Amino acid sequence: MNVLSVTSEIYPLIKTGGLADVSGALPIALKACGVHTRSLIPGYPAVKSAVKDAHKVGEFPDLLGEHADILAGEHEGLDLLILDIPSLYDRPAGPYLDSTGKDFADNWKRYAALSLAAAEIAAGKLAGWQPDLLHAHDWQSAMAPVYMRYAETPEIPSLLTIHNIAFQGQFGANIFSELRLPAHAFSTESIEYYNDISFLKGGLQTATALSTVSPSYAEEILTPDYGMGLEGVIRARAQALHGIVNGIDAEVWNPAIDHLIQENYTAANLKLRAINKAAVANHFRVDHDNGPLFCVISRLTWQKGIDLIAEVADDIVEMGGRLVVLGAGEIALEGALMAAATRHPGRVGVAVGYNEPLSHLMQAGCDAIIVPSRFEPCGLTQLYALRYGCVPVVARNGGLNDTVIDANHAAVSAKVATGVQFSSVTPEGLRQALRRTMRYYRDPKLWTQMQKQGMKSDVSWEKSAGLYAALYTQLLSKGH
Repeated sequence: MNVLSVTSEIYPLIKTGGLADVSGALPIALKACGVHTRSLIPGYPAVKSAVKDAHKVGEFPDLLGEHADILAGEHEGLDLLILDIPSLYDRPAGPYLDSTGKDFADNWKRYAALSLAAAEIAAGKLAGWQPDLLHAHDWQSAMAPVYMRYAETPEIPSLLTIHNIAFQGQFGANIFSELRLPAHAFSTESIEYYNDISFLKGGLQTATALSTVSPSYAEEILTPDYGMGLEGVIRARAQALHGIVNGIDAEVWNPAIDHLIQENYTAANLKLRAINKAAVANHFRVDHDNGPLFCVISRLTWQKGIDLIAEVADDIVEMGGRLVVLGAGEIALEGALMAAATRHPGRVGVAVGYNEPLSHLMQAGCDAIIVPSRFEPCGLTQLYALRYGCVPVVARNGGLNDTVIDANHAAVSAKVATGVQFSSVTPEGLRQALRRTMRYYRDPKLWTQMQKQGMKSDVSWEKSAGLYAALYTQLLSKGH
């Protein structure tokens, strides 16, 4: 089976979040299922400099008014097609934002071009290769099924995966004439959205099937609380919606061979975590004592519930715990966390920024990780934590609900608990969860049992890749 995956970012070449992790890991995991994936990505500078063997395999003389080359190459097991349009992608900043943190004004064109190129490739643009199915990811490639719908060529099945419905690719109606779609595409049955244009809505309307990154999130986005205004569109297509939880790269995140942590360890020898715990305390300049060391590794945003962390930092210290935070995001939240560190020297430490080695060390040494997201389509941080024996304390929503088994009485009795969940995503709800966590921590036998059970969790891509392969097969068998 040949699949064309279309994505705006892909690990390890270009990454801003979980989308890159999924689009980078899933094609490799699908190989064991007999699925060959070629990933179409924009020709950002980081991509072109890393893929040394890229060579031209096709071109578009006029792709929304731009000349584009299609380059092919391989990188770390990924089979890549690179859409090379220097005028759109050769920019020094990140993939979506300029150096001042603002969206590029022509993002609509940059990702409409990516989608149109994907639709052309799906229709047989490349000599000697045509996919059986197209898999689009998020709003940046959601227009691919739209272009496929209105093309005059036979349509192959398409799957659109929603990684985070909060990002919808909404633009003014004034760009419609430049998208090169028929006039009737500007309608409520397609890309029109309250007199504007929504790339994601267009994909939701036109893709053969939809998926999102956890079963719970698939249910949540049918509701006004989580659907972000598109719940009606998704409810109308509920029969075509599938929830498949993400996995993690079990080689990159493997405590037994992780060279980024102080010592290697396995579920059978958790005592080595003490070495990493001391290293974390040293890095953040917090005290060494017998109390629990809590961590947060996250984008510092309202969605991630970081305001709740700032509000309960004093409580963590009062309970006898310590808190270390790694991340960057909203200036006000960074400031609130830094203020907590100033109030509690030796008890609260904050590192603003992104640091991959440090994140590995924190997972390998901290006792518990707090993930109080207001909504979380899947979440990867808690999956890393499970694998490393860092007990997750999570809000009960989305993928957090699907991947962490709460230490309620029944789960503790059955020895299957892997973490702590809380359902009221408020300061008091988090405080109650932290009190429970402190109680469990003071019971070494129970705590060790939770750590070991978490490390037994299957958080790899193997099972989920099988589910995607089965969904692909199902779509192809329907004769689309």
